[in-house]
Amino acid sequence: MPKPELEGLTNFLDEMGLLKRSKRAGWLIAGVDNPESIAEHTFRTAIIGYLLARMEGADPHKTATLCLFHDTQESRIGDVPSVGKAYVVTAPNPQVTADLVVGFPDEIGQAVRELVDEYEARESLEARLARDADKLECLIQAREYQAQGHEDVPPWIETSAAALQSRSARQLAEACQQVPPRQWWKAFAESYPRPVKTSGEPDLSCLLEVFSSSRERPSGRGPATTSPSRRPSPTAHRGGRLSRARS
Repeated sequence: MPKPELEGLTNFLDEMGLLKRSKRAGWLIAGVDNPESIAEHTFRTAIIGYLLARMEGADPHKTATLCLFHDTQESRIGDVPSVGKAYVVTAPNPQVTADLVVGFPDEIGQAVRELVDEYEARESLEARLARDADKLECLIQAREYQAQGHEDVPPWIETSAAALQSRSARQLAEACQQVPPRQWWKAFAESYPRPVKTSGEPDLSCLLEVFSSSRERPSGRGPATTSPSRRPSPTAHRGGRLSRARS
């Protein structure tokens, strides 16, 4: 067995894999049958957090790290949608994190707890930007689902935009609501060569002949034989031989 501290880290990494399989429950209310996972949401949140920090002059690495750990507690408590929070009481995220890192080396466990405490306190610029990144990611995902035909997502777009605090996040949110989600790949699609159109229907007679002749052949490995309707009569054949013999 590995050292206890390595075993604790391994257990945590395995538990974080659950977030790749756990769905964001709120999208089910909006009619999305197979919504994004918590891990998928976290990935783009960290990307957004890094960019927002660059735009706002904050520490981008700290912000992205806060984003990475902001939903790790949901491996234990799940993703409770907004409609359920009035009825479901869960342990505070710092308390869940303390249990998550029990088997960690002391220094690493303390660092993770401090990250979660900072995110939850929302006192530092990086923590506020990480929260903005979380909301902005939700807005972008709602726009994607909207483009896919889900008509009930506007409340997610509106409430996410209203929760943004930083100027950069609000500007990005406005841009995301104006730019179609498919625009990034549409230019590539339009640059691809188009097939040459020909007038009239293609001549498929040769294919029909091959298909017809193949149906006349019997199954098996033997050579093709003449169909019964075309096979010469045995009587006529014998008659021919007799006629030649008598001549």
